[in-house]
Amino acid sequence: MTVKTRFAPSPTGYLHIGGARTALYSWLVARKQGGKFVLRIEDTDRERSTQEAVDVILDAMTWLGLDYDEGPFFQTERMARYREIIDQLLEQGDAYHCYCSREALDHMREQAMANKQKPRYDGRCRERTEPVPGVNPVVRFKNPLVGDVVIDDLVRGRVVISNSELDDLIIARSDGMPTYNLSVVVDDMDMQMTHVLRGDDHLNNTPRQINILHALDAPQPVYGHVPMILGGDGKRLSKRHGAVNVLQYRDQGYLPHALLNYLVRLGWSHGDQELFTIDEMIQLFDMSDVNHSASTFDGDKLLWLNHQTIINSPAEELLTPLMPHLAEAGIVVDEGPDLTAVVSIQKERCKTLVELAAACRLFYGELGEYNPKAAKKGFKGEAESILIELQSRLQSLDGSNWNAASLHDLLQQAVDDLGVGFGQVGQPLRVAITGGAPAPGLDITMELLGKPCVVERVGRALKWLADKRLGE
Repeated sequence: MTVKTRFAPSPTGYLHIGGARTALYSWLVARKQGGKFVLRIEDTDRERSTQEAVDVILDAMTWLGLDYDEGPFFQTERMARYREIIDQLLEQGDAYHCYCSREALDHMREQAMANKQKPRYDGRCRERTEPVPGVNPVVRFKNPLVGDVVIDDLVRGRVVISNSELDDLIIARSDGMPTYNLSVVVDDMDMQMTHVLRGDDHLNNTPRQINILHALDAPQPVYGHVPMILGGDGKRLSKRHGAVNVLQYRDQGYLPHALLNYLVRLGWSHGDQELFTIDEMIQLFDMSDVNHSASTFDGDKLLWLNHQTIINSPAEELLTPLMPHLAEAGIVVDEGPDLTAVVSIQKERCKTLVELAAACRLFYGELGEYNPKAAKKGFKGEAESILIELQSRLQSLDGSNWNAASLHDLLQQAVDDLGVGFGQVGQPLRVAITGGAPAPGLDITMELLGKPCVVERVGRALKWLADKRLGE
């Protein structure tokens, strides 16, 4: 038997963190078993579903690398099939037309609450054979009155629900539109789903869906209901806790592998291991090890994981995801040092790709204003005379010897000749060539910037100091 899992979001908004985790878990189960992962768009809510939301979901799945073997399927394209099943259930006596008015249903609810009972439909149309003239009925599933529904849940263990606790749910509205609980059952049956993994907010729907499957003589999938994700305040994760839209993390400079690494650990663990390759996730992940209690989202931990992922990624693999952030920052890298080399020396200090793009700025184009604090600290005392001396030595260095080793020797010789500490030479030079921006060692920074750029920037700093002196 081929294992088949699915991710079935509703296109009424963005793909949120909880949905992405469910998609990841379903994808991992399919990949581990050599099965198939299906993407299904549950778009029957016509008022709230939008094409924009569909596009966002598809973009997020692509960005995360959660490729699907079948789909995307759209429920709105399967209406004829749902109506066929509704007719079948009516014909075999497992469904019936209900003509109860809104007022009658409200009265039932009020009576139940007055009697301190759970509000539910009382089944008064269950055996009705005659239609009510002028009323468009809904269709209700005739839920079994006795027995239990047993769910051997991959996360929660065995769950038993008595059929006496379930009422006859509506499977088609008065306009003929199928409801969620009907369409999802038909889809899972037709698409031969073996595993249904979803949030535990769906657990109340599961026994009803199982009873419909039994009425259709269809196999029951294996279910796994994943606990919700909470914010730091213990409440369900929402917009007020920060970015919960998956693509927001992309725009904020997170790597998809970092987010997947965080999500897989949000309710599951393998010892103390924090960082996993995709292959390790596939090999090690098991739904039976998922914690059955809610997990708390920790943005600081995600940021740490992103930093580690950037550090551990080869520079060349960071170039493609980095390019949009460079463009957003207005940084053109067509002229200047090799971007791979720049990324290699800057990535360890950057927690996001946005920070990495900003760290690349000093290597491309004109240097901006000096950082006031850095200038105050670096351009003091004998800074001007030291920069004049360094300018002369840098101009004299042959271009063929313009490399980190030669530049290091040049600076050390200047320190020795001037009889000063390295900081007195290094601080003004660093401000002159970086503007005070964070950068690696002066030697490698100057090598990448190149001789013309370094000499020009030192000259610019000397002019700035001269103008400042004249203005005092």
